[in-house]
Order: sequence, then structure tokens, then C-alpha cells
Amino acid sequence: MAVPKRRMSRSNTRSRRSQWKAAAPTLVDCPRCRQPKLPHAACSVCGTYNDRQVVPV
Repeated sequence: MAVPKRRMSRSNTRSRRSQWKAAAPTLVDCPRCRQPKLPHAACSVCGTYNDRQVVPV
């Protein structure tokens, strides 16, 4: 297992962590009701997925 030989400085640590960000989720429009939804998931408004009713609303 790799073990660091020297302690990493605070500036190096912070510059490495500056790239670690949360990304906004990708949203697509539902083809039936035009509301934003997650891709490859059932619409929470109308309950359809792939032009089929899969969730009772």
C-alpha cells in the first residue's frame, strides 16, 4: 500500500480539493407533460415512462 513520504502542504491540499464540486443533475423534458425529469426514470408528474403509464398518479 502506498504511503506518502512527506506531509502535503495546506495549499496543495486546498488546491486539490478545489476541484471537488457537486454537479447539478441533468434534466430532460417529459414527452407527455413537458415537465423536467431525470433521464431514464418515470415522470413524477404524469407517471409515464417510455410512453407507458407505470406509476399511478
